[in-house]
Amino acid sequence: MNTKLTLTIEKTVIDRAKKYARDKNNSLSDIVENYLKVITKKQDNPDIEITPLIKSLKGSFKAPQDFDYKKELSRGLSEKYL
Repeated sequence: MNTKLTLTIEKTVIDRAKKYARDKNNSLSDIVENYLKVITKKQDNPDIEITPLIKSLKGSFKAPQDFDYKKELSRGLSEKYL
């Protein structure tokens, strides 16, 4: 069952998102829905087993104390997709 959702987003962001969706032959609603499915799926499966390879990588990267992961992730995704 689909339910209507109202969001408040900057117009420039909406315009870019609509263009992105059009370029991908997709609807903006589908993109938002799929994104929400991805970020909420982690909660559905909290007991995901980490493979030995991934475990071996733990601690191999030392970030500076002032490293802002969310800011860097946002910057990298913006460069890649916008």
